[in-house]
Amino acid sequence: MTTISTRPIETAAHDRLYRSLRQQIMHGELLPGQPLTLRGLGKQYGVSMTPAREALRRLVAEGALMLSSSGRVGTPELSNDRIEELAALRALIEPELAARALPRAHLALIDRLSAINTANAEAVAKQDPVGYIRTNLEFHRTLYLRAQAPAMLAVIETVWLQLGPTMSALYNRVSRNEPPRHHRMILAALRAGDEPSLRLAVRTDVTQGLRHLAG
Repeated sequence: MTTISTRPIETAAHDRLYRSLRQQIMHGELLPGQPLTLRGLGKQYGVSMTPAREALRRLVAEGALMLSSSGRVGTPELSNDRIEELAALRALIEPELAARALPRAHLALIDRLSAINTANAEAVAKQDPVGYIRTNLEFHRTLYLRAQAPAMLAVIETVWLQLGPTMSALYNRVSRNEPPRHHRMILAALRAGDEPSLRLAVRTDVTQGLRHLAG
């Protein structure tokens, strides 16, 4: 009798759940300290325990979720020291990515970044924290993809992932009525081909907000 394997189905379910949760965490849709259970995820996404467990395992390994000594899984509540460490990583890596992208920052890319920044401003006007975080990261990722440095980009995306829930807390703490002004400085430096100004604008942009959390 032929046995039909369910492994490909489970793998697809795990990957779908993993990607969905990863995006929610990175964009701040889940709050700091929010618990996640296998039963709850299975019910919400219509999957069995196995793909739910595997998705959580991967996210814990990436630092997106924390596993307590009692075995409970939830989004991280970052200490001030941890926030400062992640901010330092952003300050080191992201200016380098931007500088590497600069020689390939053609006009079409700058126009695309300007459009994303407009969407970011619209999210601010609507008081939409998830939309704000999503378009803010899209602005940076779109630029950094031109750096052609996949290892560095992978590292910084892991940092973004760890910071996602905490960025929601930052948005609620800092009253915003306009998009980050340093985005305009980044765009100006790209148009001018000015690497020192670009590095400074990126470094300031990615660290200034986090100071409100660690302060």
